[in-house]
Amino acid sequence: MSDPAVVLDDLREESEALDVLVGELSEEQWAAPTPAAGWTVAHQIAHLAWTDRAALLAATDPDGFAAETAKALASPERFVDEGAEEGAKLPPGELLAHWREGRELLQEALRAVPAGARFPWYGPPMSAPAMATARLMETWAHGQDVADALGVVRTPTDRIRHVAWIGHRARDYAYLVRGLPVPAEPVRVELVSPSGEVWVYGPESATQTVTGPAIEFCLLVTQRVHRDDTSLVAVGPDAAQWLTIAQAFAGPAGPGRPAEGAR
Repeated sequence: MSDPAVVLDDLREESEALDVLVGELSEEQWAAPTPAAGWTVAHQIAHLAWTDRAALLAATDPDGFAAETAKALASPERFVDEGAEEGAKLPPGELLAHWREGRELLQEALRAVPAGARFPWYGPPMSAPAMATARLMETWAHGQDVADALGVVRTPTDRIRHVAWIGHRARDYAYLVRGLPVPAEPVRVELVSPSGEVWVYGPESATQTVTGPAIEFCLLVTQRVHRDDTSLVAVGPDAAQWLTIAQAFAGPAGPGRPAEGAR
């Protein structure tokens, strides 16, 4: 994912697709609960707006971002929720305008970042393509929560290739964030995309594999579905374990979603 223009174009399209879902909602729909415990549709959009603004600050004012990082360290378990809660208090129209403005400012800032440059983040420093990929992953994942809350079935697009890529790349992180040893053996991932293409990640020589639909892999690594509710096939003990802890997002290990039968 080395070309920032490609992923930024996809990020814009993904954001616009979510905007279509929420742009004409009633106040009651903005207050609808989503699958994320305690979060309404408004919380989901407020979280995206807050993170876009944080990314904008990181890309344009590293010192200012360092001050925000200090606040996060002072409340590591709550700072994400606090950002969403504050934004969710805004009237829907104001929140929508805030999100739209912030994501466009971030687009402009990331397109202006010099090639190869990196800026600080809550995890390792980020390049513009990496940040755009992370923002697309989050926009898509939180968009899924919104769609679920509204009873909307989204048609998957090949934009989720960015989600699949970051999900595979974050494999080691899923272990480290849980204090688990990172397996030495690589895992090869072969996924069937929405358009029927096969996306492959990992060395051809790997004996441990994960195969299946790309949409299910993306839902799993963003913790929007339980492992047991997918048709993904894991070969090898490390591959099987990874699918139980996978996460494509930075931060503490998420609780995941319960299996359908446990709800």
